[in-house]
Amino acid sequence: MWPGEASEQDMATTDGESGLMREKAREFAGRWNSTRTFIVAAAIVFVILGSVGALGLWSSILAFTALAGVAVLQSILTGEARGAMMRTATPPPLSAAALMGSGAGLTILNELPDPLIILDGTGRVALANRAATPILGPSPVGKHVATAIRSAPLITAIEEVMRGGAARSVEYSVPVPVERHYNAYISPIDTEAAAAVPGVDPARRRRDRPVLVLLRDVTDMRRVEAMRVDFVANASHELKTPLASLSGFIDTLRGHAKDDPQAQARFLEIMSDQAGRMRRLIEDLLSLSRIELREHVRPDSVVDLLGVVNDVTDGLTPLAAQNAVEIVVSAAPDLPKVRGDRDELGQVVQNLADNALRYGRAGKRVEINLASDTKAGKPVVRLTVRDFGPGIAREHLPRLTERFYRVDAAASRAKGGTGLGLAIVKHIVNRHQGTLAVDSEVGKGTVFSVLIPVAGEAKPVS
Repeated sequence: MWPGEASEQDMATTDGESGLMREKAREFAGRWNSTRTFIVAAAIVFVILGSVGALGLWSSILAFTALAGVAVLQSILTGEARGAMMRTATPPPLSAAALMGSGAGLTILNELPDPLIILDGTGRVALANRAATPILGPSPVGKHVATAIRSAPLITAIEEVMRGGAARSVEYSVPVPVERHYNAYISPIDTEAAAAVPGVDPARRRRDRPVLVLLRDVTDMRRVEAMRVDFVANASHELKTPLASLSGFIDTLRGHAKDDPQAQARFLEIMSDQAGRMRRLIEDLLSLSRIELREHVRPDSVVDLLGVVNDVTDGLTPLAAQNAVEIVVSAAPDLPKVRGDRDELGQVVQNLADNALRYGRAGKRVEINLASDTKAGKPVVRLTVRDFGPGIAREHLPRLTERFYRVDAAASRAKGGTGLGLAIVKHIVNRHQGTLAVDSEVGKGTVFSVLIPVAGEAKPVS
């Protein structure tokens, strides 16, 4: 809900006025208690003086009345002077209505796609539109901006503008839960309401002026730039070898092998393999780029993970038969559905099962298991892919999901690997807010485990 609507601001104003009235009542009660004590003490003194004959009856009454009147008048004047001093020294905070003028302006700001925040002179949130809720959290009005946005460059820029600096732009990043990049425009607001506060010198008015903070999410832009750089670097490195091979074989076929049918057949087969390797590499690079571009967008569909596993294993049956490997699928009864993207989850199962077949085929068996589990107290589905092959040394495990990292580069290339499969799995799991773990022991095989959150309220896949 829009935290700066006129009705809420009116309620906040009413609450502020009620609090001020209660404060004045407490202050009046304190002053009256002091004055009453003085008057009672004075009455007792004059009664004693009259009873011993030191003063006449009428003289005591007149003196007591004059003294009580002076005490009451002094109490009243002291209260008014203190109230005037407080009003002058501490100008009231600006309300949303004073900043925006009417509820129509608040409604318009609420429809903006970019987060917009207005801070008062103390750095606390005075207004925030709906788009700012994911950043500031619910009910942000009254919170200090430093408690809601933990970014030193942004807070420093805001403080400089509050101290009288000019408008400026600053970029900052939020590393968790998924890295996001923002461009923040920070500008002082010179409103008539701020200028109309009485008793405040111009220097202080400039220092305590409200500040507008407009945020723009530039995550996609930064990701595209990073992907372009990575694509050029990685593609040039990985394509260099097959391109050199193709170029060499073409020169050979044009030269002394042009009249040798056997050499031509052998070279053309190698060239076909190298072209296939380049095609797989480009497809994996493009797939990884698409996934990274959407990694910060959470999928919202309901997926039957067992159905995905069955579809993938059906497609891998010819490869398993070719390598004499048995694929065994098991699942817990009443397995809950997960929240995710069916195609991407299919890629996860495909890449893990394909790796198990290619590199663990010596064990002649691959086990895929689905079971219910919990993560941080929340229900998840655990997908486990186990092979019984040669295993992986532990020093390699932390780097398995890096791009183009291979335990045995020559063996990986010989088996058609691109070095991108586990990197794709990692980014898909991150997008699904899941976790990926790997455990392996040399000579006993490797186990990949993926945790995917169970679906709550989500739209089903058609």
